[in-house]
This record gives sequence, structure tokens and C-alpha cells, in this order.
Amino acid sequence: MKQKFIFTVSPAAEAEKILAELSPTSIAVVADVNTAQYVVPRLTADSPAMASATLITVKAGDFNKNLDAAQSIWRALAQMQADRRTVVVAVGGGMVTDLAGFAAATYMRGIRVINIPTTLLAAVDASAGGKTGINFLGLKNMVGTFTEPEASIISTTFFSTLPKEEILSGYGEMLKHALLSDAKWLARLLNFHPTEQAMSMLPLIEESVKVKCKFVEGDLRESCKRRALNLGHTAAHAFEELAMKRTAAIPHGFAVAHGCIVALVLSHMLLGFPSDTLHAFAKYVASHYQLDLAITCDDYPELLALMHHDKKNTSRKTLNFTLLEKVGKPKIDTQVSEDDVRNALDIYRDLIGL
Repeated sequence: MKQKFIFTVSPAAEAEKILAELSPTSIAVVADVNTAQYVVPRLTADSPAMASATLITVKAGDFNKNLDAAQSIWRALAQMQADRRTVVVAVGGGMVTDLAGFAAATYMRGIRVINIPTTLLAAVDASAGGKTGINFLGLKNMVGTFTEPEASIISTTFFSTLPKEEILSGYGEMLKHALLSDAKWLARLLNFHPTEQAMSMLPLIEESVKVKCKFVEGDLRESCKRRALNLGHTAAHAFEELAMKRTAAIPHGFAVAHGCIVALVLSHMLLGFPSDTLHAFAKYVASHYQLDLAITCDDYPELLALMHHDKKNTSRKTLNFTLLEKVGKPKIDTQVSEDDVRNALDIYRDLIGL
């Protein structure tokens, strides 16, 4: 199955069309408590199909993307007598689309899903590519599936209520996509002001999703070229998990932006990635993405241990990174020594002023 993407200013109308096409026996809308209050009513007001759905709510926040939340969705689906022709509509950010997608993929061995992302990050990342999952034992997305939704309905309609931090978080993933694409698009994004122009971003979002789909196509289970999308994530996930242990969660896109700096430093050290591009990228991130995580040399052992826990790693002696020879030319499965990572972290801290 190839997932359908719809870029629109009328998400409710598009949801109505798709649900009519799918002809489900029943519909379940999964949303967190905030989205259920502020967004779902806007959809149900203009979509009779959505209005007829059973609403399943979960607690907000990535730390609630866990087995208990998945069980609560399974329980609700069972109580409404959902069957294999039921459609789950995931309305919310990446936490909701990951969680609802996982619950749907495992309920009765798989029922259909439509994503309606309400954040920029979910629109350009979680809504595309079919990754679902929950956090387990304190580690992000340790349990999950590769299951594509039927469709993702992407709109900027809901962005007007988002805090600037949420817009920047999504833009962090877009910057990563630009690094994987071409220098002209990267330069354009480094000169764009997403927090001031969020409502006009639909064409940029569509381009970003196309980049992601280019790497996902033909490699849904991440056996080869899709691994390029892990650029920045080895360090980013370690930053996120360290922050979670300190009970100070950081936005995913912020962690990715900072993780990309670490990856670009390693790329410069090992592959000759251009230093001017590295410095331009680091300057932009340092100016726009203040990370609420003061990293010192004393944190390196724990960060390295967290990087070794990353699902991409198969060696105890080296770390597996996606790096870049230049913008648009990724090199996947690059084995990097712990010493090189420590050096890269030193340079990263200098670049962002820690």
C-alpha cells in the first residue's frame, strides 16, 4: 500500500471524502485531552462522519506514549466492538499519531488509520513513513511497527494556535530534510522565519514530505536508503533521553537540530563536509533553538551509553551514524569511534556557546 497525502486548507472536508471512500463499519477518533477539546470539535462541526465517531482520549505529552496508553486504546476499541473494517483517525501531534498508529496496527492484527496532524512536526515527520511506536523502559520508540496509514491530511489550519516552540520543533525536521536534499533549499530555509509565516508554509511542508517519501519509498522497514533520515537522530535521541531522565523534556525538533550539528561536525571530521555550511547551520540553530539541557564533559559517558542503546547500533565498540559528504549526499551506516564522538561533542558545544 502506498499512503495518500492530501495538502489542504479544508481538513474536515477531506476527511469526509476519505472516510466515504473507505466505508468503515465504525470510526474511532484518537486524540490527546488538549486536541480533543480544541481541535476535534472543529473537525466534527464540518464532517458528519467525524461527528459520528467514538472519541478516545489519551493523556498529553510524549512521556505518556507508553504501554498503558496503548492498552487504553485497545480497551476502548474492544468496548465499541471495533472490527477489521473500523477506521482509526489519529488527530494530534507525533505522540498521538505514533501511539494511535501502533494501537491500530496491533489491534486485530491491524486496522486502518488516517492521520490528521495538528503540529508542524507531525505534518513533516510522524505523519509520513509508517513508523508507529511507544516508549518502553525509558527509551524512545523501543516497541512499534512499520505500518503505513491509509492517508495523511496535512493542513496549516491548526498552526495558528501553536506556540512558537512547536513551530520551531517541526522546522527542525524540515532543516534535516533540506540537508538531505540540496544546498539551494537549505539556503532558502535558513533565510525563512517559520514562526512569523507559519500559515503560509503549506508548499514548504509539501516539499519536505516529498523528501522524506523519496527515502521511504521501497524501503519501508529501514533496511537501506531510509536510514539516511536518521541524520542527526543518534545524538538527538541521546539528548532527549538525558533530558527525560532529568525530568526536563525537550522538543524533538530542537534535539534533531542540535543532533544535526553533531552529525555535521563528524561529517566534516571524517568525510570533509564543507565547513562554511556547517558554520551557517550551527549559527542558525544556536540563534533559534535554545536547548534546555546544559551539556558538559561530565555528561559524555551517559550520552555515549544512550547512543549505544540506539536501535541502529549493532556494535559495542563503535557508534552508527548517518553522515553527509555534502548537502544532498548522505552516507548511511558510518561507524564512528567513541573518541571521535567525544571530539565532536566538544566542537558542538563550542559552536553553540556552551
